[in-house]
This record gives sequence, C-alpha cells and structure tokens, in this order.
Amino acid sequence: MTAVETSVRSPEWFARAQRRIARLTLSIGVVAAAVVALAGFWRWGTGILLGALLAWINFLWFEQGVGAVARVARAQVGEPRPRISLWIWVKLFGRYGLIAVLLYTAWAIFRIPVVSMLAGLCALGAAVMAESVYEIMGRTE
Repeated sequence: MTAVETSVRSPEWFARAQRRIARLTLSIGVVAAAVVALAGFWRWGTGILLGALLAWINFLWFEQGVGAVARVARAQVGEPRPRISLWIWVKLFGRYGLIAVLLYTAWAIFRIPVVSMLAGLCALGAAVMAESVYEIMGRTE
C-alpha cells in the first residue's frame, strides 16, 4: 500500500492556480469560438464566446465571494470583524441570474443557439482539467 502524501499549499500557490484557471477559461473559449466561427458558423462561435465570458465572470465573482466569506470566518476573537459589502453578496448570489438573463436574451434577440452558449460555459471545466494536468505533470519526485 502507498501512503497518501499531504502537503500544505501557500496562499500564493492558490492565487497562481486561480489566475491560470481564469486565463485558461478565456483562452479556451476564444480559441474554440474562433475555430467554429472561421468554419462558417458565426452564431455558434458567438455563443461559445459568450458562454466562455460568462464562465469567466462566474469564476471571478465566485472567487471574490468565497474569499470575503473566508476572511470573515478567519477573523480572530478580539479583532474587528471584517465586513462583506453588499456588492460581494450580489456577485456571489446573482451570478446565476446574470447567466440566465444573458443566455435567454442572446437566444431570444440574436438567435444564438443555446447549446453553443452551454458549450462555452464548459470552458471553465476544461480550464480546471487543464490546470489539474499541469499540476500533476509539474510534480517532481
């Protein structure tokens, strides 16, 4: 049997991984949208790009919200308790509403295929998988 290795990661390590995931989300979305649009399916390319942009915003807003909640949770007794602004709460809970409204508007007004926008939203999942592979391959043992 192999022992499970545990390691403590620094906040900087997590920040670098989050930045890579954010950049990869946009990069994957832009490349996929460009390939599809250049193949002659501009509505599909637009949908993929819109979905990837929404996935990127969703990731950033979620990270900001969780970071604010974590700061409150880490507050020490006797120190002033950090406050979370209303705008952070709006971002944390309103991101799904923003996605729904923009997807519906793009479909209803511009006839962008819903499936293409959903495919674009998957850019975040692809970015997380790419980051996981990067971390696994980057290990030196």
